[in-house]
Amino acid sequence: MIPFIVLLFFCLVAAIFLTQSRAKSGNWIQFFAKGKEAGFSIKDMEQLRKLVFNCEIKDPAAIFKSQKQFETIIRSMVNSVRLSGERSDPVTQQFLSKLFDYFKKIEMEAAENKTRINNSRQISEGQVLRVLVAGTGVYKSEVVKNFGNYLTISRPVNSKNSASMQWHGIKISVYFWREDDAGYVFDTEVTDEVFSKGISSLKVEHNDSLFRTQKRKSLRVKFYKPAFLYIVDEGDNPHRLEKSPGLRCMLEDISDTGCAFKVNGQATVGLRLKVQFSLDRVPVCMPATVRSVEYSQDTNVSLVRMEADPLPIGTRNNILCEVFDMLPEDDDDELPFRVLEDETNAAVNQDGQNGSGVQE
Repeated sequence: MIPFIVLLFFCLVAAIFLTQSRAKSGNWIQFFAKGKEAGFSIKDMEQLRKLVFNCEIKDPAAIFKSQKQFETIIRSMVNSVRLSGERSDPVTQQFLSKLFDYFKKIEMEAAENKTRINNSRQISEGQVLRVLVAGTGVYKSEVVKNFGNYLTISRPVNSKNSASMQWHGIKISVYFWREDDAGYVFDTEVTDEVFSKGISSLKVEHNDSLFRTQKRKSLRVKFYKPAFLYIVDEGDNPHRLEKSPGLRCMLEDISDTGCAFKVNGQATVGLRLKVQFSLDRVPVCMPATVRSVEYSQDTNVSLVRMEADPLPIGTRNNILCEVFDMLPEDDDDELPFRVLEDETNAAVNQDGQNGSGVQE
């Protein structure tokens, strides 16, 4: 009985909106039904309806399956928030966060369909591999050449002495991570030991069935921007904006779940750090844990990848605006670090907070 009453109420509300709308076309009943399936509340749908009308979208229900139209909706919302100064309004930020969550979902589903592979013949040359030999260990390798009948990989190595190991006839499991896609695993057998492109290599059989493992959790974009780096004090609020300049670094990419940056010196996996930078003239603080480090002895520079802590909604929304290219062109990229210092100091002073960071 109760579900029937809820459904009846939902239909009545949809009918009211339908009759009140000045739109000359479009199925509003279907619009509300699709919105409910997508997880939006009645209140959310009323806000969405206004955005659809303002954006003059002819088929309201189509926004839930169209990346382009849903992007138009969010862009309109972002521009409205920027012009109205409602960035600090929690209700507005909550609704914007819901829009981003759904947009991120359809973006990642579309990207997954474009990038996923189904068999080992589709693996690119140069792809880094991890080779597991049961009872022996895990080795590093990479694809040297991909032929139609077999795959050639560099002779696997690990920290132990594996130079004398005989690979012919050994059954192996191969794991690899495809950039902007997911992890894959397949089993195969070594059929020969050869030289390919002057490299000691192995010929392995193809596998027409790859097992897709952990998928990426977020969309990541290249993002070259100066930032300050600080060590997180576990006894303090990690999201607090630091007033003093920290160690300088250069961001390489960003997402709502982490970032990558380059910094002088050698970093350590597991270290708790936070980066502080500017987006649309708004200071952003991202506390995170170092997950991987690529260190170059020649340049004494580390490429560090960090997994972010759960971010405040406003911060996450601001980052997703950058990820989806919804912010105006930033004119402070070429300016010195003083710009970031000034913006941070202004934000900290406004909040009545004080902080200190790791000095260079």
